[in-house]
Amino acid sequence: MPIRVTRKLLNAILDGSLAKVSFRKDPHFGVSVPVAVPGVEPDILDPVKTWADKPAFETTAKKLVEMFRKNFVKFEADVDSAVKAAQPGEPEVAASEARR
Repeated sequence: MPIRVTRKLLNAILDGSLAKVSFRKDPHFGVSVPVAVPGVEPDILDPVKTWADKPAFETTAKKLVEMFRKNFVKFEADVDSAVKAAQPGEPEVAASEARR
């Protein structure tokens, strides 16, 4: 992400304007992502739109989720149930929910 975009996002957090925008749930990681932020191109807020090859994006996103889940196993015994519940879902489930 370009530094100018990062600055605009940080400024939106600091000046409170980010609290006034709509958010969507990321289909792979489940985090809230702003749909639009003043001064930020909306496509950059939805990574799949920045990829020319959409199927390659989905494959890469699923791989990243799986890598996260495999790595998380090392820490699972040391976190509470809320943290466990917040980890990314199964890639197949997340992708199918995104299509709804």
